[in-house]
Amino acid sequence: MPATFVLAFALAAGPLQENMPASPASAPQLTISAPAPGAFVSGLLTLRARVDPGPEQVRRLSFTADGQAVCSLERPPFECPWDVGPGVTPHVFRVVAVLRDGRRLVANVRTVAARLAPAVEVAVVQVAATVTDGKGRFARGLGRNSFRLFEDGVPQALSHFVGEGTPRELVVAVDMSGSMGPAMEACRRAVKAFLGGLRTDDHLTLLAFNDSIFTVASRETNPAARQLAVDRLAPWGGTALFDVVLRGLDLLERQRGRRALVLFTDGEDRDSHATAQDVARRVEVSAAPIYVIAQGKGTREQGLKRVMDRLADLSGGRAFYTDRIDELAGVFAEIVEDLDSQYLLAYDPTNAARDGTWRSIKVEVVGGAGLRVRARQGYRAAPAGR
Repeated sequence: MPATFVLAFALAAGPLQENMPASPASAPQLTISAPAPGAFVSGLLTLRARVDPGPEQVRRLSFTADGQAVCSLERPPFECPWDVGPGVTPHVFRVVAVLRDGRRLVANVRTVAARLAPAVEVAVVQVAATVTDGKGRFARGLGRNSFRLFEDGVPQALSHFVGEGTPRELVVAVDMSGSMGPAMEACRRAVKAFLGGLRTDDHLTLLAFNDSIFTVASRETNPAARQLAVDRLAPWGGTALFDVVLRGLDLLERQRGRRALVLFTDGEDRDSHATAQDVARRVEVSAAPIYVIAQGKGTREQGLKRVMDRLADLSGGRAFYTDRIDELAGVFAEIVEDLDSQYLLAYDPTNAARDGTWRSIKVEVVGGAGLRVRARQGYRAAPAGR
């Protein structure tokens, strides 16, 4: 299908400053030093702010981008990474600093659009599939001709096949809300063991979340750097579970090949801007399986369990519930084995209409009596550009 080109321009808007309450000239001033007002931004961006004079007066400083929490810091340097994405589109960045005397400083900066880029409709559907036998053991060594795939009952020809044992793009999101305090050390050990079981050519992005989301490591392949990143996890704040699911899926959709989101939480979502319905709609158009681990309160909240079960089943992932923090290591080890055994199938659907309807997917193993295939249940054929 030919690409269409969109040309868009926007006028730069100056920085917005709204230090509250009004303070004398000698009082600290909050400034966003990056990005600059009216800048063109794309890709991985480092957000920076400064408080002059006296940055030691800051109790907490938080960044948001387009209304979404990016990170929260308690000491300088006040900077954190944010993945803008490939396009150059307008964004609003906001920084809020809460001082130790209770005063609140706010600064905003707008960046602008200047884009000449192709908007291409991508029709290929990707399906991650895991095959097990009647005893739950993983079936490995299967080839392209071992699989049959159906969309709404209609056979589909595979256009791509990636076997197990190939590099992966992984996003691991770890709950570090205040309730994790007593279990944080055991959680760090379990996460380190999990990361130690990954391939050195896997790309790992480690997200930490409470009522904000922090990128602790970005597409890291160095095993030592992965381990060091885990040491930065520290418990405080609330829980923005749905927000971090959306962030993780957004990061994964920018990459190709085998992908997965692994999510650990110990509590109910109370701080997300997104809703469970928002997340379900996003999963319907995502190719990444979601592995959810719930511990503590997360195992007792029936509403939360229904949501997590739905996300895992819909995406072709799995949901785990543990009563004790010392069970985490075993769960993480099981997820590593699951990921190692995953196949990636792709096809160009015979029904090329992008009409917003739900399309069911079924994957079978040829001659695989007694074998069970776990894969995404289907996808929503969203219109192009949505």
